[in-house]
Amino acid sequence: MTFLMGPALLFCPADRPERYQKAAERSDAVIVDLEDAVAPADKQRARGAILAQLGATGDVPELDPSRTIIRINPAGTEEHEKDLHCLKHTPYRHVMLAKAESAGQLKALEDYSVIALCETAAGVINAAAIAAEPNVVGLMWGAEDLLASLGGTSSRNDDGGYRAVALHARSAVLLAAGAFGKEAIDAVYVNIPDLDGLAAESRDAVASGFGAKACIHPGQVAVVREAYAPAESDVAAARELLAAAAAAGSGVFQFNGRMIDGPILKHAESTLRRAAR
Repeated sequence: MTFLMGPALLFCPADRPERYQKAAERSDAVIVDLEDAVAPADKQRARGAILAQLGATGDVPELDPSRTIIRINPAGTEEHEKDLHCLKHTPYRHVMLAKAESAGQLKALEDYSVIALCETAAGVINAAAIAAEPNVVGLMWGAEDLLASLGGTSSRNDDGGYRAVALHARSAVLLAAGAFGKEAIDAVYVNIPDLDGLAAESRDAVASGFGAKACIHPGQVAVVREAYAPAESDVAAARELLAAAAAAGSGVFQFNGRMIDGPILKHAESTLRRAAR
C-alpha cells in the first residue's frame, strides 16, 4: 500500500457534514474526524452524518474515497468498534487510527489502509513496530495529546518552538516511517492566525522529509502547499543535475564545481516528486 495524498491534509469534524465538500475542495485530502473534534454525546450523530452523505445505493458518496480519510477513535474503546461498524457500510477504506500504540492494533485493521497517529508515549516508543505493519501507509505524530499523556501542559516553549520532548517524538516518528518506506505526516499547527509560523514549520517539514502536513483550518492549506511546491528554478536545477548524472555514468562526478554523489541526487529526485504533486 502507498500513500498518494497530500501535501495539505485538512481535518473536518464528522458532525459538520455541511463542511465536508468545502474541506475536500480546499485541500488535497480531507480527514473526517470522529475523534477529538466531536463531543462524546455527538459521536453517534457524526457517524450518521457520514452514512447520510452516501448516495441512495450506498456507493456514490459525496466525498471521493481516494481523497478521504476517516479518523477513528482509539482501539479498545466502544466508540472505536462503533466507528468500524459504520465504515463497513461505506466505501471509505483510508482511516487514521487515533492514539495508535501497538502493532496489534494495526493488525486488527487489516481491511483498511491506515495512517497511525502516534500521539502518546507508548505510540512514539512503538512507532517502528507500528510502521512495519503492511496495512500502515503512513505515520503522523501529535504534540498536544503526547504532552497530555506525559502529564505535561504544553508542547511549545514561550517562543513558539517545540519543547525537546516534542522534537524527539517528531523525529522518532519520522525516522520510523522512513525506515519502513511509509509516509510521514507532520502535526497540525494550532495557532491559526500565525501563518508565518506555519510557513516556517512547513518549510522545515519539507526539508526534514515529511511528505505531508495536517491542517485544522482551510486558511492554512495554501501556506502548506506553497512550502511543498519547489520553485521553478529548483526544478530546473534538479533536472539539469539528474541529466548530468545520466551523462556522467559514474557514482561520483563534478558538476558546477561541486562533488555530486548519491544523496545529492536523491535530493534532486525528491524535488521533482514534489513538483509533480
